[in-house]
Amino acid sequence: MTRAAVIRNVVPPAAALIGTVVILLWWMMDPGRTLEIRAPSADESGAGSLTGPAGPWAGKLIKGAGVPANLTGVWPNFRGPRHDNLCTDPTPLLKSFPASGPKQLWKLEVGEGYAAPVLWKGRAYLLDYDVAARADALRCLSLTDGAEIWRYTYPSKIKRNHGFSRTIPTVVGQSVISLGPKYNVLCVDALEGTLRWQMDLMREYHPQVPEWYAGQCPLVDGDRLILGVGGDCLIAAIDINTGQAVWKTPNPNHWKMTHSSLAVMEFAGKKMYLYCAGGGLVAVDAATGAILWDYPDWKISFATIPSPLPVGDGRIFLSGGYNAGSAMLQLKEKDGQIKPELLFRLKQSVFGAIQQTPILYKEHIFGIRPDGQLVCLSLDGKIVWESGPAHQFGNGPLLIAQDTIFLLSDSGTLTLAEASVEGYKPLSEASVLDGGDAWGPLALADGRLMVRDMTHVVCLEVGK
Repeated sequence: MTRAAVIRNVVPPAAALIGTVVILLWWMMDPGRTLEIRAPSADESGAGSLTGPAGPWAGKLIKGAGVPANLTGVWPNFRGPRHDNLCTDPTPLLKSFPASGPKQLWKLEVGEGYAAPVLWKGRAYLLDYDVAARADALRCLSLTDGAEIWRYTYPSKIKRNHGFSRTIPTVVGQSVISLGPKYNVLCVDALEGTLRWQMDLMREYHPQVPEWYAGQCPLVDGDRLILGVGGDCLIAAIDINTGQAVWKTPNPNHWKMTHSSLAVMEFAGKKMYLYCAGGGLVAVDAATGAILWDYPDWKISFATIPSPLPVGDGRIFLSGGYNAGSAMLQLKEKDGQIKPELLFRLKQSVFGAIQQTPILYKEHIFGIRPDGQLVCLSLDGKIVWESGPAHQFGNGPLLIAQDTIFLLSDSGTLTLAEASVEGYKPLSEASVLDGGDAWGPLALADGRLMVRDMTHVVCLEVGK
């Protein structure tokens, strides 16, 4: 063998071996050094690289001493019984607060996040996060005093990322269904908390979890759970009694999941589900999951959160933050085909919504604009009134009950205002939270109003 050949064949492997040894020695000299792979994030960690657990996730039921209140009212899911943020509970409500504010019935410290409770027959259900145990916890609480009746908990190792949990469970029949930060779907008995079924969407459909973990709230329609997946399928319908898939919508364009929750709409004799997915708005047939139409021109650059808002006559109002503004679509049907057409689009300075889905009431749209003002908008896109710079609510939630708007600013001030189309007419306000980022959607039943900020849930008496 020539000298040149020896150099070519021997020297490179020897150099590689020496380099490896040097790296190992350097690494061993620093025993405190650990290898950490970090995903991009606005806080401590991103969610885009998360995958589901390697095997089945085991949970456990823990009983508490709480006793349900003797109440019958319900606010069973995100945006209320009819998914419209309108409360029809007949309990008479306050139109103004005493000087001390509404009575606080109880206050509970919870894991950081924005997951708000739902109400069902004297109970409150909340998907919490147990930091010490590193576990999701679906909790059933007494509306009397907040005492825990039971909790169903399972391991979920996540890092703080503007809080942990931010989804709202759904109570249907005698089941409670929740969607965890890492897309663990849980169905338990509403009374006893016993497990009915569970599903890991990460393992089942391989989606990419959006930044800040899951924000979508489960939609139950009849006996089916409808979820925007954005992985191997775009949308999935799951039998709530068995946990088995009924149908799956193909996802040929690989649209990703978002924080937006689905909405139900009927048009031209077809019932459809609307979803603001990563690539645009899509509508699928409620019976089969087949894509009826899509609208890829509706995209939000940073975080897609508000749900589509059907406003009647085949129209759909869309809103977003981060300069998305808002838009109104009109569905048209011809030869059995449905197509959306753009009626108008508004700049963010006219109207948009960062987090909270606007409310349709009295043929007008009420919502919180990105500058924090409450705005009343006509269905042709004209501003009817604005609350003004002196009345700003940040990214806080709202609902309407008995011609009154309940608004919670993100700093924790609760405001009552007339649900009027004639102008902004405030009635009363009181400070009810002091933890900041009070973004959790409101829930109201039996005169009990649930509010939450980053670290606390509070039950207020707002009935007369």
